[in-house]
Amino acid sequence: MGRRWRDGRGELVVQGGATVPLEIATSYRARTRGLLGRDAVEGAMLLSPANSVHTFRMRMPIDVAYLDRELVVVAVRTMRPWRLGLPRLRARHVLEAEAGRMAGWGVRVGVRVEVRGAVGAG
Repeated sequence: MGRRWRDGRGELVVQGGATVPLEIATSYRARTRGLLGRDAVEGAMLLSPANSVHTFRMRMPIDVAYLDRELVVVAVRTMRPWRLGLPRLRARHVLEAEAGRMAGWGVRVGVRVEVRGAVGAG
């Protein structure tokens, strides 16, 4: 189930719940930058492909949700700045948001999400 997103904006739709503004980072440069140097994020950021993250040089704690190929959440963690997350073997995409936000959106293990917008050709 290949996905062809491109860097840009979209929406994250949580199964049975919230619709959240989404930044999509698919290029190497966008994924590397991620949320570094920010004091806040509106909504969430999707890193794809990705199966791990770090919070070195981040200014805020973040929630991290690891997604499999079908966009089902396989793990959710809160990470403080200056931490290195372990890779998740089943993960193909990673969602990041300000700490505490994902629980309010209903993002938890087993929930499927949908990404709308920022679709590339091909």
